[in-house]
Amino acid sequence: MSSQRVRRVNEALRAILAERLTELADPRLGMVTITEVRATPDLQRAEVFYTVLPDDEETRASTAEALDSAVGRLRWHVGAEMRLKRVPTLHFTEDPVPAHGRRIDDLIEETKAQRDDDA
Repeated sequence: MSSQRVRRVNEALRAILAERLTELADPRLGMVTITEVRATPDLQRAEVFYTVLPDDEETRASTAEALDSAVGRLRWHVGAEMRLKRVPTLHFTEDPVPAHGRRIDDLIEETKAQRDDDA
């Protein structure tokens, strides 16, 4: 399967999921943003990366539970809106990039503070 087709499927999946998440009425769900979708070349599985606000442990945990419980419904919508032979199994994963960015910012601030203390 061409990588260009997988990229198109990834983008279509991201758009459909982002739209359908706004329709979920689960109170456990925080403000979710789908940042990326990575489908396998055979389109059997799709890893869906997301961020959630507010960025606290309780909201992240409850959002993960809400997404896990909505996987079947979301997958049904994907199947209804896309013309695929097989609808990929969806696996939601919190995007690690924002946390890494915050960690880097914290390290930079610590380094600046240490330089200011040494000067």
